[in-house]
Amino acid sequence: MNIKRPFLVELLTAAALILAPFVLPHLGFSPSTINRILIWGLFGIGFDILFGYTGLLSFGQSAFYGTGGMFAAYLLTQTGFSYVMAAIVIGAAVAGVVGYVIGLIALRRTGIYFAMITVAIAEVFFFVEFNPLSAFTGGENGLPGVPTPVFDLGFKVFEFDTDWTMYTFLAFWYFVGIVIALRIVRSPVGAILSAIRDNPLRAAALGHNIHGYKLTAFVVAAIYAGFAGGLLGVMQGFMPPDAFMFDTSGQVVMQTAIGGAGTLFGPLVGATVWLYLSDFFQNTLHLGATWKLVLGIVFVLLVCFLRRGIVGAIVDLYGLSTGRKSAHPAQASAESAPFDPAAIAPIAPRRRGGAPASGPILEARGLTKRYGGIVANSDIAFAVDHGEIRGIIGPNGAGKSTFFKMLTCEVAPTSGQIMFEGRDITGTGVSDVCQLGLTKSYQINQLFDRLSVRRNLTIAALGEARGKFRLDLFRSLHGVPGLDEQVEHTAALVNLTARLDRPVSALAYGEKRRLEIGLALATSPSLLLLDEPLAGMSPRERVETVALLKSIARGRTMIIIDHDMDSLFELVGKVTVLQEGRVLVEGTPGEIKTNAKVQEAYLGGVHGEMA
Repeated sequence: MNIKRPFLVELLTAAALILAPFVLPHLGFSPSTINRILIWGLFGIGFDILFGYTGLLSFGQSAFYGTGGMFAAYLLTQTGFSYVMAAIVIGAAVAGVVGYVIGLIALRRTGIYFAMITVAIAEVFFFVEFNPLSAFTGGENGLPGVPTPVFDLGFKVFEFDTDWTMYTFLAFWYFVGIVIALRIVRSPVGAILSAIRDNPLRAAALGHNIHGYKLTAFVVAAIYAGFAGGLLGVMQGFMPPDAFMFDTSGQVVMQTAIGGAGTLFGPLVGATVWLYLSDFFQNTLHLGATWKLVLGIVFVLLVCFLRRGIVGAIVDLYGLSTGRKSAHPAQASAESAPFDPAAIAPIAPRRRGGAPASGPILEARGLTKRYGGIVANSDIAFAVDHGEIRGIIGPNGAGKSTFFKMLTCEVAPTSGQIMFEGRDITGTGVSDVCQLGLTKSYQINQLFDRLSVRRNLTIAALGEARGKFRLDLFRSLHGVPGLDEQVEHTAALVNLTARLDRPVSALAYGEKRRLEIGLALATSPSLLLLDEPLAGMSPRERVETVALLKSIARGRTMIIIDHDMDSLFELVGKVTVLQEGRVLVEGTPGEIKTNAKVQEAYLGGVHGEMA
């Protein structure tokens, strides 16, 4: 979004909704079809936040769609409750509560297992609606007699009892729904949801409670589904039982895929295509039951040739026409100019909890990790003082990466203890230790490839700026104090200022490695662990990165693993050598170079090669 025109999307949406009843009938759309499109579009907004923005594919949305609709319809038809909008809102809230409970169960699994759990949930709700609760839901007959909304303003009474007046009612609530969704995806929570979609493990390592944010997206989607279900009952005058059917969940998935996941407007566009073709095949071509087969073929073709959906294709075309698509990585690399990180003020580590800046910052006592009968690390004793730059070396298979993963709590040790700034962090989650100030960059880049460089650094900085979890759903990213400054400063330090608005996928390899370091830096860690930061770099990139590491080492404690020992010895003041999962020896770079045990470990007894 262009921040100079923050409400452009909303204005265009309002204009389109105003023009739709004047244009769509000339294209063959009936008023009832247009109204159904709005309901499906609103239903799909919540699903798109869950699937398109968070990456969670749910086939259970019909459970919430039916729950919200049936609860509202029951209030209006069986209890004498006469406030239509209040009933719809209450139904949406009930759907949200149900979504919270189900989310606690379903989100214990990921990927295909999560999707299968949601399928089972949809089937359970369908069974319950038709059997144990049929006295309340009407079973196969549904709940007839749902009243249309009436607003008495004193000086005028507004009744929505015709197709076009109902369109006004539904269009208003669709507009409200899209405005709320836009605020959510533009908020800090929205940024973190997109990070979870791209790389949930890295999002957690940057200090975010990904389970909490996934559950938030799940509840938001349930509320949207419940609200749309309530509108369905009001529009039709009765709440149909097929709202609970698995086919309903399947349709919202397909409509979102056709229109474009991760766009918010994709479900509306997909619903437009889906319902228009459905009516055309049945009412114009009179295909009978065959229409589903033909519509399925159309769906496959659209998804194959428009992988990002119709809206995604339009966005891509707009990007190409305006030159916003980034250059080829090789071209980007060629544009890079030498930089001097020493000329840029380093990002100061922030003290958490008032811990003293002296003595050991990290201690490992008797650290052991076993995988079955294989011992990756055995009884490691290790300590690093505040302000120290420590190097860790060892031949391949020495257990360096496993040791790093234990220090950052990515994997739990089989035995032993890890102390960080006087606190026992053994068994603590990776997001918690990041919040404490211990962060790691990865040997293999762990970036958010579908996002821009700016958004990558923003996600990293948000963990330090907001804490592990916060529901600031309607707050602008630019309203987070110090966030923009932290992102700009980090980008300047790793020489990516000119690349801030390019997608990560367009960066050259060396730039990605610098961004990998930048993500860790943006969290303002007091202890930074770097796992082979020079791996795969060209000689020029290595020189620049060594200069970068020297700059960020000022005032910060660092532990570095790398196979480029010349560069490593230039950076560190002390070296720990691992062999076969144990500490072989520790000493200064000069002592390690001449140590016979180290030469034996690396060179099989050929002395003098490391001097």
